[in-house]
Amino acid sequence: MTLPYAEPLTRLDPPPRVIPEPPRVGEPGGDPCGLCDWLAGNKPEHEGPLWSDDNWALCRATGVTIPGVVWLASRGHYDSFADLPDGHATSYGPMVARIERAILALGDIARVHVYRWGDGSAHFHVWFYPRPLGMLEAKREMLPLWADLLPEAPKEVVADAEAKIAAALAAEI
Repeated sequence: MTLPYAEPLTRLDPPPRVIPEPPRVGEPGGDPCGLCDWLAGNKPEHEGPLWSDDNWALCRATGVTIPGVVWLASRGHYDSFADLPDGHATSYGPMVARIERAILALGDIARVHVYRWGDGSAHFHVWFYPRPLGMLEAKREMLPLWADLLPEAPKEVVADAEAKIAAALAAEI
C-alpha cells in the first residue's frame, strides 16, 4: 500500500464516540436536502446533471483531479440501498454497468471504483472514480486519497470526459 503522504505517519487514538450522532443534511433536524432542490431545478445558478432518467441523475464532481470522476444520485429522496424502491434497486446494477462502460471507454483507465460512504448527505448517491492505467499506488481504497491530493485537472479535459460519458449513456437508452 502506498499512501500519498510522507513518512512517518503516527497512529491516533479515536476520540470518544458522539451519541446521539448529529443529523445529516436531508435528515429530520438537519439542514434541508440541497440535492433535492437542485434535482427539482430550484438552483438555476448550478449546471444540471450530465444525464438523467426517471430514477437516476449522473452528476459532475467539482475540483476533479482525475477526469471521469462522476457521481450517481437517486432522483427521489432515499437515504440508502435499504430505502430504495424496488424499481430503483432493480435498475441500479444495470445503471452502474452503463456508467462503468462509459468511463472505461475514455481510455487509459485500468478500473472504475464505485464508492458509497453514506455519512454526508442523506440523499442516495454513489461515486465513480476511474483509476488511471498504471497508477498502481492508487489501487483499492487508496484511489480517493490520491485523487484528493493530486492537482486539479484542466477544466477542458474534465469537460471532454464528462461529455463523452453523457453521450455514451444517452446512446445506450
